[in-house]
Amino acid sequence: MREQRILVVGELNVDLIVSGLTTFPSLGREILAGGLQVVLGSSSAICAAGLARLGAKVDFLGRVGIDHYGDFVIDQLQRLGVGTDRVIRDSIVRTGVTISLTYPEDRALITYLGCIPHLRAEDVDVSVLRRYHHLHVGSYFLQRGLQAGLPELFRQARRAGLTVSLDTGCDPEGEWGGEELLELLEQVDVFLPNEGEVRAIAGEDDVEEAIRELAKRASLVVVKRGASGAMSIGDGRVIHSPAFRVEVIDTTGAGDSFNAGFIYAYVVREMELEEALRFANACGGLSTTGIGGTAAQPTLEQVLSFLEARG
Repeated sequence: MREQRILVVGELNVDLIVSGLTTFPSLGREILAGGLQVVLGSSSAICAAGLARLGAKVDFLGRVGIDHYGDFVIDQLQRLGVGTDRVIRDSIVRTGVTISLTYPEDRALITYLGCIPHLRAEDVDVSVLRRYHHLHVGSYFLQRGLQAGLPELFRQARRAGLTVSLDTGCDPEGEWGGEELLELLEQVDVFLPNEGEVRAIAGEDDVEEAIRELAKRASLVVVKRGASGAMSIGDGRVIHSPAFRVEVIDTTGAGDSFNAGFIYAYVVREMELEEALRFANACGGLSTTGIGGTAAQPTLEQVLSFLEARG
């Protein structure tokens, strides 16, 4: 039987997290921060780390520069239990950097893409796909070099027997993919947008209508709603899964930790949809109790204990 190993293909960068802010910056003024941390960034990497933390076997394929931040990213992935043999070192372009301005209610992001748009679908050796059980791609809109080759990569993966999940992230250009993305969703088993993204991509103001519209394309649409939990549709009915109350310190990567929890629960452990949503909400919630995307990601035992304590 095929080993349940996951391949994550995505962007890699560091996060410079600026915390302890009381107001938003404005031109011509200086504000002071209470803290600064350099941590592993990228939606895809945080998801991969969350999967590894839960006990899944995960390899990462992405691109970093031959520089200090590239060394840092690879070291952090390895420390978190993610395989890095397929990470490509770019001798010309530098590693990407995201500056995260963190507030209790949310965060604002500034990203230097660096190597991120230089990853191509051709960088994925399709002959190795049969070694994996599942393929996850994150930050679709940032990975401009990868987009054109994704339909064929997803087809090849599904022919090889893998299931496929996708998280687009936010579109900085505000164009939201159009028909090209909608056609790609037909090759996706699990689509993982947040509330704003699903409305924009579907062109619907109502979240439920947006889910129903995109469910005509992707096999399963799961929507992250932050403090409101998550939504999906199973057997024709809308499922609302409420969030858990936790002491929030930093929301960086909470959605990516949710993704990791859902993929682990639904794909690896084959839980029922409602149970998988609850498990993923616990993963996302617990991840906000520390600084950075990976510092507070829970183990399987921690998630199960957390859920048991809440009935």
